[in-house]
Amino acid sequence: MRAVVFEQFGGPEVLEITDVEEPHAGPGRIRIRVHAAGVNAADSKRRRGLMAKGPIEGPRGTGLDAAGVVDEVGEGVTGVEVGIRVFGSGIDTVAEHAVLTAWAVLPDHVPFDEGAAAPVPVDTAVRVLDAVGAQEGDTLVVSGAAGGVGTALIQIARARGLIVIGTASAANQEYVEALGALATTYDEGWVDRVRDLAVAEVDVAADLSGAGVIPELIALTGDPARVVSIADASATEHGAKVTFGGGDKPAALREAAALMADGRLRMIVEETYPIEQTPEAQRVSETGHGRGRAVIEIAR
Repeated sequence: MRAVVFEQFGGPEVLEITDVEEPHAGPGRIRIRVHAAGVNAADSKRRRGLMAKGPIEGPRGTGLDAAGVVDEVGEGVTGVEVGIRVFGSGIDTVAEHAVLTAWAVLPDHVPFDEGAAAPVPVDTAVRVLDAVGAQEGDTLVVSGAAGGVGTALIQIARARGLIVIGTASAANQEYVEALGALATTYDEGWVDRVRDLAVAEVDVAADLSGAGVIPELIALTGDPARVVSIADASATEHGAKVTFGGGDKPAALREAAALMADGRLRMIVEETYPIEQTPEAQRVSETGHGRGRAVIEIAR
């Protein structure tokens, strides 16, 4: 099968398409015929060796989430069968076939590209809300709200009954508002503008951009334990929380599927690339200034 791989650490230019052996679904896993795969910041970190525990040995794939049609079911798997449309998390998903470790059924009306755009952002969004103990009626501030995680976080938080205030660039104000949040820019005076937008006090806050705003978010909430970052490891030095992984992926995906089914969650696909342009997709992703998600189209 065709897959995008790299044989040395480096920039997007080390990625290439090659033929590799098809993976198979082991116990508790499923394999899909991939229709689309998401593009994540972690793809670039992995490709650059920032997540490696040693030297690279042989070709490594890329991609952490995908959507497609089940074509192989591993031992012990229930509730899904060959031919079902699914989306989920896996390893090396920018390929014609990929094994998923967590998944949910993709609603019939949701296209594969939107399904592929969902897994990593919705899992991260749910972890963020759980980390700070967000409750119905709380006011949540999201710093860096226009990206893929912000897109999911705003909609899931709103579905859970939270009020959301998001910071984003001037160009992305209408985008953030369309997702269901109150919006303001992140330039000088943003803290005061957030306070003005809040109906009452700010209860919880999430840093999605790593822009050095942890002290300001703590000032807004009044409690460092109610602030979480997915992008700034130094947040713990201020008493805030960080979350870089873990969580209950299957539960997050099921919640997302239910919200997609009734129209309360829609992942915005800003750009779709053919598999041949995977290097360009990762290069653009590395700029960190996009809105929504980019996806790689594998099969039509």
